[in-house]
Amino acid sequence: MKRIALLLSTLLLLSGCAKSVEPIAGKVISCAEINIDESITDGVQLGCLDGGEGGYLQGLRGPMILNVWASWCYECGIEMPYLRSFYAKAQGKVALVGVDVEEKNIEAGQKYVESHGMTWPNFYDADGGSRGYLGMGVPVTWFIAADGSVAYKKIGGFKNELEIIELSAKYLDVSL
Repeated sequence: MKRIALLLSTLLLLSGCAKSVEPIAGKVISCAEINIDESITDGVQLGCLDGGEGGYLQGLRGPMILNVWASWCYECGIEMPYLRSFYAKAQGKVALVGVDVEEKNIEAGQKYVESHGMTWPNFYDADGGSRGYLGMGVPVTWFIAADGSVAYKKIGGFKNELEIIELSAKYLDVSL
């Protein structure tokens, strides 16, 4: 009985020392700040997760990381803290843009952005039109060069922030 009391006291003491985790608030951002060649008016056109205009994927210009995700994707949630941290360090050097795919509705994507601390613009693929261009499955991340060419395509989630930093250096010539 004394052992159980000691164990419970120890657990209670340790739990009181734990840091409380405050949620990280994200914000649905306009796609107006995305670097898109406006002369491209053909290809896959997506809307913006804020409900406004998006643009043509073929018109994207980098250096840019284009991360394809969905709110129901477990692995997408795992990589989100790495993308958030990378984005905080990379602003002004490389753009981060998301593409929300295969959602039941736009509100599900917006809620995910806010609850996962995303503060970068996100396209919204309401009807699956990007499948032919981006492929199926999430997460997948495209590294887009300054001229709009695809420098690299990473299938699957990131395992850590260093992986994003190293791929950006290798394929986009961006050093952090």
